[in-house]
Amino acid sequence: MPDIIRLLSDHLANQIAAGEVIQRPASAIKELLENAIDAGATDIMVRLRDAGKELIQVLDNGKGMSSADARMAFERHATSKISEVEDLFSIRTMGFRGEALASIAAVAQVELRTCPQDASVGTRVIIEGTELNLQEPMATAPGTQIMVKNLFFNVPARRHFLKSNSTEMRHIVDEFSRVAMAFPQISFQLWHNDALQMRLESGNLKTRIVGLLGHSAERNLVPVEEDTELLRIRGFIGKPEAAARSRGSQFFFINNRFIRSPFLNHAVTTAYGPLIAKDSFPFYVLFLETDPARVDVNVHPTKQEVKFEDDRLMYAYLQAAIKHALARYNIAPSLDFSLNPEIQSLPSVQLPETEQEKERTRSGYLYSSFSRPNEAHRIAPGDESERWKEAYTRLMAPPEVGPAPTAQQQREPAQIQMTFSNPDSGSEIHTGGQAVLTVQGSLLVTTVKSGLLLVHLRRARERIWFERLQAQGQQNDQPAQRLLFPQHIDLSPADATLLSEARPDLLRIGFDIAPFGGGSFVIQTVPAGLPSGCEKEIIEEILDNLKQAAHGPNHSWTEELLRGLAKRLSRAATPETQDALCALIDELFACAQPEFTPRGKKVFSILPMNDLQRALG
Repeated sequence: MPDIIRLLSDHLANQIAAGEVIQRPASAIKELLENAIDAGATDIMVRLRDAGKELIQVLDNGKGMSSADARMAFERHATSKISEVEDLFSIRTMGFRGEALASIAAVAQVELRTCPQDASVGTRVIIEGTELNLQEPMATAPGTQIMVKNLFFNVPARRHFLKSNSTEMRHIVDEFSRVAMAFPQISFQLWHNDALQMRLESGNLKTRIVGLLGHSAERNLVPVEEDTELLRIRGFIGKPEAAARSRGSQFFFINNRFIRSPFLNHAVTTAYGPLIAKDSFPFYVLFLETDPARVDVNVHPTKQEVKFEDDRLMYAYLQAAIKHALARYNIAPSLDFSLNPEIQSLPSVQLPETEQEKERTRSGYLYSSFSRPNEAHRIAPGDESERWKEAYTRLMAPPEVGPAPTAQQQREPAQIQMTFSNPDSGSEIHTGGQAVLTVQGSLLVTTVKSGLLLVHLRRARERIWFERLQAQGQQNDQPAQRLLFPQHIDLSPADATLLSEARPDLLRIGFDIAPFGGGSFVIQTVPAGLPSGCEKEIIEEILDNLKQAAHGPNHSWTEELLRGLAKRLSRAATPETQDALCALIDELFACAQPEFTPRGKKVFSILPMNDLQRALG
């Protein structure tokens, strides 16, 4: 039998590693930013062209590299941060695997320029597809400058699956924001196609949050600061009124490394309890600092998933810290069962009671006002207890039993009473000679030849609104209403990029949203029929739906926007008069697809007569 197992070439092995580490331009930017931070940079600039597909350039003022290190940095598993196994359990740096530059160089054309801080001459290295093309001395500024050109030029299949520029740019802004949030002491700049997107000056965490998420976030920040023997928690959470319908403004950092943890997110959400709605998500930027030996960051190549030595302990500490912060700033009620030491040291508590003190108390105003008869606030001994006893006796008494049923009544079957509510008349609704009933305000019931027809009222409205809006859009006749007072909305950089991309589609369905500088927008018109006063909430819902939708390179979001708008309009309260419900059923079955909502949920069902008879035996 011939031998079939052989070693992969370094070039192919690097491309496989690149598939794990470098999934899109945003992945490369994250790795390069982490390397710059580990180099001690205090000023980092990112320049992009064509959303990183054509060029990614990262410049920093860090300590730079020697000529030998500049070449070794591109070798696989080459790193300055690990020398023995024990180092894996004490990692405090960002990049440590030694795969980032090797993976990037395997799928791109890379040029590196670097110079140590105390040197007069630096080094220039050019690598293309893991092949070293050039290494030479070069006069360059202290620090490191790396250019990644034509990402995935030698892997056409991977380049084909990249999304549109706006979608890739949104992922880049997300990664850039996470790194910048973790290091407020470093100044950052982000440029795209020679246009400045973000400039973040060095400062504290609060100013960095405001710089990334907008000035509207500042008034809703609640500081969190807890120190325990195992864990230190610091950062900010949002007031309950700042809770949003999307998960965009939630940041967890373990030892300054951004992570995703549904487990810890549940701890934060449950700490808010009933202060926020069930379908809303609280804002938070939380930094958890613990011994690196208690957390394993080497779980996934992107290092965004971690394992804790004791998950439950982390959960309990975090939940308690959030509750404490909410209570400390009078946002949530708190009961403190510990006595204040100052109160315990008062003479009235320390000294024994004397007859002289008793007499002085009896002669005081408070004692006499609550002990004199014929006073409205007088509490006479025994009065209150007797009244409470009487109320308790009435409450706990068994219900009155009526006369025993007669023999005839015992032989008759029990009658089951079912109530169908109609807000207007309280009686049955008739359409076309057939009875239509509303059941608990959510279902319509009517008879058809083969049995009973059940219609979900809100889903029926959603289907009707979707096809109505779709028809108006095809005729370019989408009615819009101009707001008397335009609404101002502040968005995070990622959401602002997403909204900018969707603006042409939003305009087609009646939303006129104008940019107002930075991440601010002004809502000027909305589709006719939308309830007033909830324009900002609707935009948040639309952005959340767009984040969850899948987009191709030439994807138009018009249909996705129509689905979200139809769902919102279906919630609007409408008078359920007889004529309105009859017209709703008629309009539903005039739709092209009356059986399902735009998102595929069932609108109506028919219960056959045979099944009904079988259910009744």
